[in-house]
Amino acid sequence: MAGNNGGPWGGGGRNTGGGGDDGDRGGRRPGNDPSQMPEIDEIVRKGQEQLKVLMGGRGGGRSGGGSGDGPSFGRGTIGLIVLAIIGAWLFASFYTVKPEERSVELFLGEYSSTGEPGLNFAPWPVVTAEVIPVTRENIENIGLSGGGSDDGLMLTTDANIVDIDFQVVWNINDPGKYLFNIRDPDVTVRAVSEAAMREIIARSELAPILNRDRGIIADGAHELIQSTLDGYESGINVVRVNLDKADPPMEVIDSFREVQAAEQERDRLQRQADAYANRVLAGARGEAAQLLEEAEGYRARVVNEAEGEASRFSAVLEEYRNAPEVTRKRLYLETMEKVLGDVDKVILDDSATGEGQGVVPYLPLNELRRNTGQTQSTQGN
Repeated sequence: MAGNNGGPWGGGGRNTGGGGDDGDRGGRRPGNDPSQMPEIDEIVRKGQEQLKVLMGGRGGGRSGGGSGDGPSFGRGTIGLIVLAIIGAWLFASFYTVKPEERSVELFLGEYSSTGEPGLNFAPWPVVTAEVIPVTRENIENIGLSGGGSDDGLMLTTDANIVDIDFQVVWNINDPGKYLFNIRDPDVTVRAVSEAAMREIIARSELAPILNRDRGIIADGAHELIQSTLDGYESGINVVRVNLDKADPPMEVIDSFREVQAAEQERDRLQRQADAYANRVLAGARGEAAQLLEEAEGYRARVVNEAEGEASRFSAVLEEYRNAPEVTRKRLYLETMEKVLGDVDKVILDDSATGEGQGVVPYLPLNELRRNTGQTQSTQGN
C-alpha cells in the first residue's frame, strides 16, 4: 500500500526513479492536501507575473526571483493613470447644448445657473447639468376626442351644456422653474387649462359660443391659463389655444340643429319684414317731406302775393290822395285791360247813324304779334 501514499492523483506510481519532488512537475502542487487542484496556483502566479510586466516591473521565476509579492508602479505608469483620470473628469464635466435646448446646472443638487447653447463646463461631480428642450411644442388635447372622457362637457351661464374640444400648445421659457417648481408639467398644464376653459364658458351663453365668439373664448382662455401658470412660477409659456369644436352634447345635437334652423328662418323673415318696413317708411317719409315742402312753398307764395298786393294798394292809395282823377282813370283803364285783354272784341259806336256805321274798326295788335311768332317758328323748322 506504500505505492498509493502519493495522493489521489497516483503520484507514487508515476515516480520512475527520481525523487518524489521531481515527479510533481506535471502541474500538481506538492503537499498532502488532496482537495486542492495544483493548476489554480500556477494560473495565479502567471497572472501576477504578467501584471508586473505591464506595470513596469519584472516577472519572477518559480523560485520567487521577483522583486516582491505585489505589482510595482513606475513614474510613467502613474502619469498615465493621472492623465486618464483627468481626461475622464473633463469628459464628464464638458457638455454641449443645442440651439433648441437649455441646460440647468446643479451645484450639489441645488439650482446654480442656466447654460446657453454651445459648449458648457460643469465640474463633475460637484456640479451636474440637465439639458432640456425649450423650443419643442408640447400639446395637450382636452375634450371628448382628446381625453376620452367627459372633461369637455361644460356648463354655460344660461344653464346649457356645451361639448368643447381644444388644444393647448406650450413650451418652456424658464428651465430652472420648470424643473424645481412643478412635479408633473403635463398634468399641471392639463388641469389648469381645463379649469380656465370652464371658467370662461361659465361666463358665456351658448349661442355666442357656437356662432361668433370662438376666437374671443380662445384668447380669453390663453390669457387665463398663462396667468395661472405664471402664478405657479412653472416656467411654462403657452404658445396658443386652439378651439377645435364647440357643439351641443351628442344626445341633443339633432334637436339643437332643428332649433338652430328655426331660429335662422325666424331671423331671415324678421330681416325681410324689417327691410319692407324700412322701405315703406322711407317712402312715406319722402312723401310727407314733399307735401311739407309744397305747403311751405304755397304759404310763402300766398304771403308774398298778399304783401305785394298790400304794398301796391298802399302805393295806389297814396297816389289817389295826391291826384284822384288821374288815379281813378288809371285804375279804370288797367281794370278794362285785364277784363278785355283776352276777349275777341267788336267795338260799336252809339253816336254813329246809319246801317253799319256804328262799327269802329280797330287794329288787334295782340293777334298780329301771335301770328308773327307762329310764322317765325314755322320758318325755323
